[in-house]
Amino acid sequence: MTALLTTARARFHASLVKDLTLMIDSRGVASNADGSQVTSKDIALHIAKELGAKTYDVKLAGQKSGRQFEADVCEFIKATFPQFTTLRPGNWIIENVGGSRAEYQLAHFEPYTHLDDLARAIEKSPTLSAVLGNSYDISPDIFITRKPEPDSSINTRNRELVDAESGKYGVIRWANQHQPIVHAVVSCKWTLRSDRAQNARSEALNIIKNRKGQTPHIMVVTGEPSPSRLASLALGTGDIDMVYHFALPELVEGVRLTGNDEAIMMLKNLISGKRLRDITDLPLDLAI
Repeated sequence: MTALLTTARARFHASLVKDLTLMIDSRGVASNADGSQVTSKDIALHIAKELGAKTYDVKLAGQKSGRQFEADVCEFIKATFPQFTTLRPGNWIIENVGGSRAEYQLAHFEPYTHLDDLARAIEKSPTLSAVLGNSYDISPDIFITRKPEPDSSINTRNRELVDAESGKYGVIRWANQHQPIVHAVVSCKWTLRSDRAQNARSEALNIIKNRKGQTPHIMVVTGEPSPSRLASLALGTGDIDMVYHFALPELVEGVRLTGNDEAIMMLKNLISGKRLRDITDLPLDLAI
């Protein structure tokens, strides 16, 4: 029997192909390639062919393909992570909020509920807005949150673990607060340009510094084929936990076939240096 992750990966890729997020245009350029770079085009075309992409005259607009990529990544996580209850039990909510930028999403959850008060104060004070800028305004594409648990779920048949006397501020208890708790935020980048890599890093740093509690997992999923552009986001530590490629084995083979020693070494270093993984590793990392 085929494993859940393997089946979900195949469905994820099939969906990208079906909705034309991943396709090949009439010039033979894959939709995630940089048409001005030979290496990018060669790698992306190999990946597209391996995943069964079809040829159409014109690729989708960037914003539409980006939104569809977010939706497909979200569906992949929904189909996989909640199944790993043996590793990480919980009542999970997985939402794609990338299309709801107008509404400040993060303030709905612990440990960021204080940001709702801050946002209202900034709206009333131009001076405060000038001082803080938009460092509090954080809107990742996908939220993975956990509902707080009632004491009846925390306590076991054989032993009472919590009561009214202790643990009165722990956010995991429904008795203390009712807001979902942010477990992870996932940023989705179908392709990477310098501004997109920088935006992901800035967002990650804001998530870290604005929390009042435990830092959630901070992850990026991308379809970028260029190892150098992947390195611009993946290299370094302190902000993003991990970068996940939508088709890492196919990427490795595509880079190898280019014969570009620099690109081959760069990709090898990203993988061996524990900065780049396949999307199927993401649900397992969420279980940590």
